[in-house]
Amino acid sequence: MRPLRVSLVQGDTRWHDPEGNRAYYGSLVAPLAGRADLVILPETFTSGFSNDAVEGAEDMAGPTIAWMAEQARALDAVLTGSVVIREGGHVYNRLVWMGPDGSHAHYDKRHLFRMAREHERYAGGRDRLVVELDGWRILPQVCYDLRFPVWLRNRFDQAARRFEYDLCLFVANWPAPRREAWRTLLRARAIENLAWCIGVNRIGTDGNGLQYAGDSAVIDPVGTVVAELAWSEQVHSVTLDPQRLHDHRERFPAWRDADAFVLQS
Repeated sequence: MRPLRVSLVQGDTRWHDPEGNRAYYGSLVAPLAGRADLVILPETFTSGFSNDAVEGAEDMAGPTIAWMAEQARALDAVLTGSVVIREGGHVYNRLVWMGPDGSHAHYDKRHLFRMAREHERYAGGRDRLVVELDGWRILPQVCYDLRFPVWLRNRFDQAARRFEYDLCLFVANWPAPRREAWRTLLRARAIENLAWCIGVNRIGTDGNGLQYAGDSAVIDPVGTVVAELAWSEQVHSVTLDPQRLHDHRERFPAWRDADAFVLQS
């Protein structure tokens, strides 16, 4: 593992405007070329969080996936964020992990936000995704997933002699009225999983009148807030120190006393 340069892109997503959002977020990330290893966009960054976005859902051969590949190549970095994707007769809130060489992986949001009836129009994912970048193992998740600690639990793989992940990240459209839950749960997920934790949220007001405070943040494995973005459009870059992670895991090996369990779908 080497130090990982991560850029958080906290923007004001345009409502149901994929082309406009691609241009908008493209302008925000362009200055990061050659300066980041990982660039993180918010949840549903081409549409905003909307059940009606299913009508305009793209497929994996659509313009947004092509745009992500183009941006990742120009940045020479991994680009990630979630998009409304139609596949196999279902629509998913899909986080796409796009590499600079055009290779990609994806994670379909498992926990669908029933209070906004997301579960009535979207299909939920079944599998966690762990990706590797510069020696880091990373667990990418989407918004409401943050509330489910069993799903997110970081276990120590005895056979491989390593943790399942070193960094968990969340892309979100998390409304301002619940901002304290967002801020608290990000810290809790870092502390209990002995891992770095990053959350990238949007700002502004969406087409349903919901306000978003941003509060994108970087939390270290001890639970210390390394960076927290204010209620404004911001692109903020940090470098994650692997030694800080290693030292804490050695100094405070709570994982040795963790309960064994098997997660079933």
